Amino acid sequence: MMLMEIGQAMWGSAAHAVDAIALAPTPTPEPKTINTDGILTFFTTKIVPILLAALGVIFIGRASKGEVSRVLTSSAIAIIGLAFVAGAASLFFFGDSLVSLIFAK
Repeated sequence: MMLMEIGQAMWGSAAHAVDAIALAPTPTPEPKTINTDGILTFFTTKIVPILLAALGVIFIGRASKGEVSRVLTSSAIAIIGLAFVAGAASLFFFGDSLVSLIFAK
């Protein structure tokens, strides 16, 4: 008698497991590409203005304390850094054409 009850309990648990598996959603396939345009747009519209605003607040705070030389030095470093970022962005967009121009067959 006890063996029959154990078998029925196991059958009921197996039926619940099969129902749960059958009702589970099927996984969607993963995207094969990364949305680089969306990432670049996010950085240029959200992150860069916040960083520039923070730099501006730091520069204004230093200038108000009379540390004009430090402000000029930091401003020059920030401008050089922006030039490097602009150069990297231009290579990102025009790098293929530059390589094909230099290494033309």
